[in-house]
Amino acid sequence: MRSDGPPGIDCSGTKFRRRQFIGATGLALAAPWTFAQDIRGRALTREVSTTAGRIRGVETDGGIQAFYGVPYGASTGGANRFLPPKAPEAWSGVRETINVGFRSPQPLPGPISEIHALHRANPMSEDCLHVNISTPGLDSESRPVMVWFHGGGFWSGEGDWILYDGANLARSQDVVVVTVTHRLNAFGFLYLPEIGGSEYAEASNVGMRDMVLALDWVQANIASFGGNPDNVTIFGQSGGGGKVSVLSAMPSAAGNFHKAIVMSGSLLEGTSHANATELTRRFMTDAGATNVADLKRMPWEQLSAQATRLNFTMGPTVDGTSLPSHPWSPAAPALAARIPLLIGTTETESNFFPDTPLDPIDSGELTRLVATATRAGSEDVERLINVYREGRPDASEIDIYQILASDLRFGANADTQAERKAAQTGSSIYKYYFTWRSPVRDGKLKSYHCIDIPFAFNNVDVAASMLGGGQDRYALADAVSGAFAAFARSGDPNHAGIPRWQAFDAAQRATMVFNNEPKLVMDPHGAERRVRAELQGRA
Repeated sequence: MRSDGPPGIDCSGTKFRRRQFIGATGLALAAPWTFAQDIRGRALTREVSTTAGRIRGVETDGGIQAFYGVPYGASTGGANRFLPPKAPEAWSGVRETINVGFRSPQPLPGPISEIHALHRANPMSEDCLHVNISTPGLDSESRPVMVWFHGGGFWSGEGDWILYDGANLARSQDVVVVTVTHRLNAFGFLYLPEIGGSEYAEASNVGMRDMVLALDWVQANIASFGGNPDNVTIFGQSGGGGKVSVLSAMPSAAGNFHKAIVMSGSLLEGTSHANATELTRRFMTDAGATNVADLKRMPWEQLSAQATRLNFTMGPTVDGTSLPSHPWSPAAPALAARIPLLIGTTETESNFFPDTPLDPIDSGELTRLVATATRAGSEDVERLINVYREGRPDASEIDIYQILASDLRFGANADTQAERKAAQTGSSIYKYYFTWRSPVRDGKLKSYHCIDIPFAFNNVDVAASMLGGGQDRYALADAVSGAFAAFARSGDPNHAGIPRWQAFDAAQRATMVFNNEPKLVMDPHGAERRVRAELQGRA
């Protein structure tokens, strides 16, 4: 029985022994192993050589070969805590990569129930640096590679959610999909260079450095999985979109990817090193730590509880080295000049968040909510509400508030990022707006934050808890996943299933509106954008 497989399961053959698997399942789930799927009777893949050792995955439906929990870095616990990641330790023999790995320590519970239903609930550990790979075959080195960075801000999440499983996208679009798990919250984003002395001079943005190491791993290994290391697209949603934004400005990531997709997560500025130092000092004081050594001695469970209690949500720091400047302010990063960008948001992003009302409101409540959200005077609030009413004559009061709140929370930064990219010569940009509405929770969530993910991954059946069971899901999934894959293949999202998608520029502002019948619109709801920008001081 192999010592590097799940406890109690003989992985030495080409197929699992059904009786042995069933008998060991309880033990395996109690131990730090979570099965990626029901793999009883599934064939194992042939061996694949990586820079750390040989691995073998499992064949899924439709012939996709999947490798789960593949280490791209060593454990970040013990002496490695808070420090830049290291390459994984090499192993001998063949490692059966049939299970997702550990997730980074993070708070519980997760997001809204419609999405949390797709969480694998795998255990947490500081030994969390791993990738999952889905590939149509190992017999090529030419397929586009799509590397996913998960949402949850810089605070929570992982690359192992069922929602992010890459098998359907890989099969339907003939691409190689890689999902990444990395350090989060205090484990990944405490800023220690000015506190910890020379030993911690590089203890900055280590969660982002994990992602760079994952991209290094892709460059060194993905050809063995059928992917082209010279055609890598990074994509992510929410916090994942922020990670893509930051990676575009990190010198250590330059050359490791060639296209980028930002979904509802445009991040324009990082934290200054002065503010990051102050936030870290406060964290240490509240944790009862007089120095970094005290923090390193804490059990990870205690450190994680402290981060949760203090709501430590700090993200990347502009440290002058790993992140030399704000990623997208005051302009697009020079490092991204030749990187085509696809960027978009959803219509009612805000409905994901608990501070957004979902039930009907009257005009007085609408005025109050908009005044609170904008901090504008009464005349400006009335003007803003009126322009939304004029542009959306069929919208209810609650619709108007939810859309406006979403524009303030996500749309404004996406507009700015798109404009700054369009001003940069050297590559193209494409913009989308997702307006399809989910019927779940009596239709109250509408086009909520995260709703475009299952369409991008072609995982609409897996994500029935998010999307319901309507037949209209399938054509839209083909349209969206086809566009994302076409963009990954060539830098142009056009394919036969959508109208001609024109590149974005600041004058015409071409935008693909994704709904049951996708359509290209020039500057959709431009009057709303102009008034909103004026009130936000962003003419």
